Amino acid sequence: MNLYAAIAIYAAAMTVANLSIAHFGPWVSPINAFLLIGLDLALRDWLHVRLRAGQMLALIGASGALTYALNPSAQHIVIASAAAFTLAALVDWQAFSRLHGSWLRRSLSSNVAGAIVDTAVFSALAFVLLSPAPKPWEVVAQIAALQLAAKVAGGSLWALALSRTAQRVAG
Repeated sequence: MNLYAAIAIYAAAMTVANLSIAHFGPWVSPINAFLLIGLDLALRDWLHVRLRAGQMLALIGASGALTYALNPSAQHIVIASAAAFTLAALVDWQAFSRLHGSWLRRSLSSNVAGAIVDTAVFSALAFVLLSPAPKPWEVVAQIAALQLAAKVAGGSLWALALSRTAQRVAG
């Protein structure tokens, strides 16, 4: 995979995930979590061996800004997403950096850590604390549980798909 294509896919996946939740509501978040956030988790690790930390943070910030520019009414989703992605990226980065073994093993493990942080922060901010129509905590907990399972499953599948090219660069 080309580095520029990976960056474009990463930014597009984050942007589409944010805009679809703003448009369709929380019920679409488990689908996004599997398809798009799982992809972002795995691509974050793929990009980890290719970009410096500052470049990755700039990419996360630019993706959040793009989402806001495309749909300013999605502001609470953009803020929740930017906070969740930034914190999850930092946790994922630290976990990936400290783990040993193959790229795939490190990616699978760090994706779980990133998915937990991403789910907790995004769900609390997007659906309760910043939401113009807050959801009951019981509903948010159900959505979060589905999101977490979907992110871990999606991240695992995307990591498996990316592992061949990642191993060549890391090894």
